[in-house]
Amino acid sequence: MSVIDKKRIVVVGGGTGTHTVLTGLKQYRKSADLTAIVAVTDSGGSTGRLRDEFGYLPVGDVRMALAALAKDDNEHESLIRKLFLHRFASNGDVAGHNFGNLFLVALTDILGSEEVAIEAASRVLQVCGRVLPVTHTKVNLVAHYADGREVVGEHEIDEPNGMETHIPITTLRVTPHATLNPAVRESLRNADLIVFGPGDLYTSILANCVIDGFKDAIQESNATLVYISNLMTKVGQTTGMGVREHVDELARYIGRSPDVVLVNDAPLPEELLIRYAHELEFPVLMNLDIDVLTHDLLATEEIIRSAGDVLKRSLIRHDPHKLAQVLMAQCSSKQWRHQKKR
Repeated sequence: MSVIDKKRIVVVGGGTGTHTVLTGLKQYRKSADLTAIVAVTDSGGSTGRLRDEFGYLPVGDVRMALAALAKDDNEHESLIRKLFLHRFASNGDVAGHNFGNLFLVALTDILGSEEVAIEAASRVLQVCGRVLPVTHTKVNLVAHYADGREVVGEHEIDEPNGMETHIPITTLRVTPHATLNPAVRESLRNADLIVFGPGDLYTSILANCVIDGFKDAIQESNATLVYISNLMTKVGQTTGMGVREHVDELARYIGRSPDVVLVNDAPLPEELLIRYAHELEFPVLMNLDIDVLTHDLLATEEIIRSAGDVLKRSLIRHDPHKLAQVLMAQCSSKQWRHQKKR
């Protein structure tokens, strides 16, 4: 298949959700031209420490996307990819750091540019596609809540401490003002399919959408927009929100409703739901009365936390191959927008 015949698929988000989608779509690289657009607001964990020390764009979401798209067709390539994802579990200064994060920071030091460093890392990893930071401006995420509070910093929004976590976010923005990466604008305008999610609604997905120019690029695009519904609510962000509220909030920031909403219909593991309930997080309810696509999108393997990882991670996740199969099967379908809820 020629480059011209390939479907241009853009995935917007960051973190584990985007990594999952890209990992699945990578298997279709002969028929799909893949681009990942990732947020640059991460301020927690290894990424936050490196951001504070070096002042570069945060590298965590970039690293996750690069690793997802890295070639792993043989033992050597697979080892390089694993190395990029390795997290140190020592008790020293390097504890909790991810090798890929350190590698990207070192490349930026050597090459003098985050953009050039990402391109160089892409060549080392033989990445099947492109990874683009949504902006080149160094920004912080700012959330305004219904009770009048303002919280600055992605990590503080993502893992609220001592806050009333049921108070909804009313407005999200970044500071300072930031403009869209021109390469991102081009990718969005030329895409056949734009995928939002899964991932934390405010800190992974909408963190991209609040960059000046993003909304305009979406409205200028003829792409089919897909939203992959989260499996669980996120305390401090989406407490009490069902699929409808997630979709409405996305539409508010991008100026368009998604054409397709993908919802998992496989039962969630009861033992894990109990653990989530202790954290006041619950399944996202299917309360949307427009057309959706429902499929078994659930990953079945156990999620094992990496040694040295201090951040909270999801235990129930989507399956990358199930997601990719649905996305690719429907990508060129004329019936895409007319699938009925089962």
